[in-house]
Amino acid sequence: MKRDTSGPLGAHAAARAIVTQPIAPPGYTPAAAKSSARRYPKNLLHTLTHAREARAAEGVPIGPAALERLSGAPLGATWLGHATVLLRMDGRWVLTDPVFSHRIGLKLGPLTLGVSRHSAAVDPRSLPRPDMILLSHAHFDHLDRPSLRALADKGTRVLTARHTKGLVPRGFGDVREVDWGQDIDMDGLRVRALRPNHWGARTIWDKHRGYNAYLIERAGERKEGGRDTQRVLYAGDTAKSDVFKGMGPVDLSIFGIGAYDPWIHAHASPEEVWEMHAHAGGEHLLPVHHSTFELSDEPMDEPMRRLLAIAADQHHRVVGRAFGDVWTNS
Repeated sequence: MKRDTSGPLGAHAAARAIVTQPIAPPGYTPAAAKSSARRYPKNLLHTLTHAREARAAEGVPIGPAALERLSGAPLGATWLGHATVLLRMDGRWVLTDPVFSHRIGLKLGPLTLGVSRHSAAVDPRSLPRPDMILLSHAHFDHLDRPSLRALADKGTRVLTARHTKGLVPRGFGDVREVDWGQDIDMDGLRVRALRPNHWGARTIWDKHRGYNAYLIERAGERKEGGRDTQRVLYAGDTAKSDVFKGMGPVDLSIFGIGAYDPWIHAHASPEEVWEMHAHAGGEHLLPVHHSTFELSDEPMDEPMRRLLAIAADQHHRVVGRAFGDVWTNS
């Protein structure tokens, strides 16, 4: 019988899933195990002692000026914390891995056992209705069921990795699983699923779940009469990989730059991200997966500092560096 892991679990099983992390990816090291053992019991204790604060925390609205600027652009983006990016592309709203909760992890009755947020969270009620949501994989910091429940709308379509559709709350117009190399046409936006260097298990029981990166593309015409494309690469979570080589040009690439120490086998360093961005033919880089949740041992401000250092005189290509920053190509 298949075990249901989407709902509340027993306290012992929930704590074991969070603290011991036997769902680790290939390459899991003793250093990573020590990092987990050092941080996750502290997170569990914080859950129990600050539960009321987490439930009472409210999100901040996204400013109307930001939405207006995005609405008027052919292509634009704003970073909303962790791996959540609101994209404006060809008149459509696309949202990546929406996570607005103040704590992420396993649900145990009224409690969420996991890590707490260190930066602002957007109030999802202030967002425009997404035309499409892209879910990269089922890890709790990327597929957050309460956040998705707040966004559920029959006018919103969801693309997700294989064997993860059942985790998406009801209420969306269409939920599709996409496998590596598969192309999906979503109302004029073409989305291709790619295989990043990561893993997809959500708990100790579901190592079969998939994990994706996405290339989103819209074909258009240059004023000069030539062919043009708007292309966005959302890499999801990935360690260093050659999968993005040669796919350019890409107007905007979105890569995670944090959680590499000691998880370098699962999350690329800022220097590796800059290299993958260049190999993908990226014009601008929007860094995500930093300074929101404490998931690793590096200082929370280190990933951005290292990225800007390796970018050097090309640092102007790094966009959306702070929460709510808006970038457009116009």
